[in-house]
Amino acid sequence: MAQKLINTQNLQQVQTQKLTQQQMLVVRMLEMPLAEFEQNVMAELDDNPALESASPDDMMPATDNGNATEGDDDGYEDFDKEKEREERESALDAALAGIGMDDEMPPATVPGEGRDGSAEYEEIVYGDNISFYDRLKEQIMDVELDGKRRDILEYLIGSLDGDGLLRKDLDSICDELAIYHGVDTSEEEIGEVLRVLQTFDPPGIGARDLRECLLLQIGRRRPSAKRDMMRKIVEECFDDFMNKHRNRIEQRLGADSETVEAACAELLRLNPKPGAALGETEGRNVQQITPDFIVDTDDNGCVTFTISRGRVPELYVSPDFTEMARTYRENRTSMNRRDKEALLYAKEKMERAKGFIDAVRQRRHTLYVTMKAIIEIQKKFFQDGDEADLKPMILKDVADRTGLDISTISRVSNMKYAQTRWGTFLLRHFFSDGIKTVDGEEMSTRKIKVTMQEIIDAEDKSRPLSDDALKVRMEELGFPVARRTLAKYREQLGIPVARLRKK
Repeated sequence: MAQKLINTQNLQQVQTQKLTQQQMLVVRMLEMPLAEFEQNVMAELDDNPALESASPDDMMPATDNGNATEGDDDGYEDFDKEKEREERESALDAALAGIGMDDEMPPATVPGEGRDGSAEYEEIVYGDNISFYDRLKEQIMDVELDGKRRDILEYLIGSLDGDGLLRKDLDSICDELAIYHGVDTSEEEIGEVLRVLQTFDPPGIGARDLRECLLLQIGRRRPSAKRDMMRKIVEECFDDFMNKHRNRIEQRLGADSETVEAACAELLRLNPKPGAALGETEGRNVQQITPDFIVDTDDNGCVTFTISRGRVPELYVSPDFTEMARTYRENRTSMNRRDKEALLYAKEKMERAKGFIDAVRQRRHTLYVTMKAIIEIQKKFFQDGDEADLKPMILKDVADRTGLDISTISRVSNMKYAQTRWGTFLLRHFFSDGIKTVDGEEMSTRKIKVTMQEIIDAEDKSRPLSDDALKVRMEELGFPVARRTLAKYREQLGIPVARLRKK
């Protein structure tokens, strides 16, 4: 039977939901922490001449007696304000001259956003941007090496992982140097260069495992009996040290408990990840958090909060653009082609400025209602600062109170911080799951973890509680939680098993 290819058309009605450009702008602004939001506002002010800012000094200049006045009668304007006006007028003239070449309004850009539209945020850090590897390469200048060994040393530095350890075999490095860099060398020569790298700072850099890392750091210490004991423990009793079998160490080394305890305590102060001391960049060690909310609790237990504005000024549409658009509309019958293009340009910039201002206001409103709902639910915590008072709260609870979507609450609480009387917390800190007891009462997992931590801190370290004993103790305090659940919470808190907690 012959077959034929037939083209057919079907009419089908499909309901789809698409976000407008304004909605996408609002969503991106909600995700931004305060520091990045400030950068975005400043970038938009520089990019859009129709958007202007009014600083508090411009709107209400302060006098010597602290009272506010409207300004001098002679209409004097300071140098900075006059310079800003001239720059905006120059930008407007340049833009009008280029009409026709860039008529399409570019989409609003968000610093830190990927090309696919997904926002990947990162904490803003302040400090040097010298990378970990560059910091090590700077130390190459302090050693005398020929060209070949210098190349090997640079390759070894580039082969270190984020912890500052060399996880590759010398044999593999030898092959890689020969294949990819044309450097003919031997494992013995690479080992000699590696020993040079291990003299660099921080101590322990270039070690091939944790044991060697600790030995390198011990070797930098001044000679003493304690240093000798530390070296013996790492060289001869490393597995016992890792498993906290102090009695076995005492037996194998023939040392008393006080000497072994002091040496083990000093070993625990060493850095198992020397590369983390520098981080990916040195600036990451000096982090600064800018809180988005300031929560205040008075002595009577009244909780209030404010939204931190940071350096974000009040925004408004430029009066010059508004007047230009009004003048063109009144005389549009006598307009030539250039005047119409100027009107379209001004209208486009004004609409973009109004949309940006609306997005800022909507962001502020969303932050306000979200934080208000969180405080209403977790008021007890904000009054006394006890984490055990944090109630079970999930995103849906806040969404139901505010009338917002769960995804919106998630975006608000993801990278926002609240400064309280008891410390500065990520909004995610106030969210926790809950479990139901046999009486049907819902209990916060945070409260269970806090209680479990208190029990473990108060236990007899010579006879630490097992998970079964911990379960019994929790039940006595009114927390009927399964042993498997307690074991999971213990791992989440980073608490080792009873055998490793024994001292």
